[in-house]
Amino acid sequence: MPARPRSGYRWAMDETALEDELSRPTPALTEAFRHLEGDLVILGAGGKMGPTLVRLAARASIEAGTWRRITAVARFSDPRAFDLVEAAGARAIRADLLDPGAVPSLPDAPNVVFMAGQKFGTQADPSHTWAVNTLVPGLVAHRYRAARIVAFSTGNVYPLWPVASAGPTEDDPVGPVGEYAQSALGRERLFAHAAAHYGTRVALIRLNYAVEPRYGVLRDIADRVRTRQPIDLAMGWVNLIWQRDASAIALRALAHAAAPPLVLTVTGRPASRVRDLAWAFGRRFDVEPIFAGTESDTALLSDSARSEALFGPNPVSQDEMIERVARWVEAGGRSLGKPTHFDARDGRF
Repeated sequence: MPARPRSGYRWAMDETALEDELSRPTPALTEAFRHLEGDLVILGAGGKMGPTLVRLAARASIEAGTWRRITAVARFSDPRAFDLVEAAGARAIRADLLDPGAVPSLPDAPNVVFMAGQKFGTQADPSHTWAVNTLVPGLVAHRYRAARIVAFSTGNVYPLWPVASAGPTEDDPVGPVGEYAQSALGRERLFAHAAAHYGTRVALIRLNYAVEPRYGVLRDIADRVRTRQPIDLAMGWVNLIWQRDASAIALRALAHAAAPPLVLTVTGRPASRVRDLAWAFGRRFDVEPIFAGTESDTALLSDSARSEALFGPNPVSQDEMIERVARWVEAGGRSLGKPTHFDARDGRF
């Protein structure tokens, strides 16, 4: 029988309660929003993180006692995401940002969070990935050149790094592997171009890996352990951060956007060993994990010391993340069905 969720984990199997937890403002975010002036536009708000980030921004504004218009823009192919955004009190706009007329018609705002991007499907259609990850940022950077822009990027812009170290910092050379990572670096370059030519204030968020019970590296590992699927150890170490913590950092970064851009690696540290994560779930599920391959001496790692110095340590620890994901899985909680492919070492997605 699945273990009964303890008090504090009452959202197991209850997605409304889970989304409430993922969008609960931290005290630091609420304080930051007391001093943030103006409306907010969130682009690419229909993805895995978008709806809860929109609600987080709306709730932080209310708790801070500051009124602002929040507009969330996406194709909203999932109608549920559209409904979640509107229920948060934000205005939801359906738009394809690749449409030449879409970006110029968007509302003005002094604050922009850019979340649009393409990763999976790159191998099958690389031209579309490049269009989403470089053409769209160029259009947005020009349209909102007078605004503060926080743009989500990825830790994939870094090369594979020796596991004996803490991982690369923002001052280390980038070295993207594969076309997705290369196009993500292209996205960063387009926003940096706006900062150089227009003085646009930008913060680039190199994120990996955000997790919550319905998707992410921990959900991938938990599912493989429970269903007795082999876990490839070639990418033997990963960095993890709770999704709410990552969203809160991104919103707080609006106040720190600068020209040249502020570059922030956003994740948890130290890196977690995939083998140890699998065994943690194995003990919870009373299942012995199955492993394949051997650990390499390099992995996709990131050192988030700069972010931690600016915003403090992440509130949710690795052990808490494992506990929350394990309880959700034990209770039969839904998966988004979007594997991260964290074990891919060749950059092909």
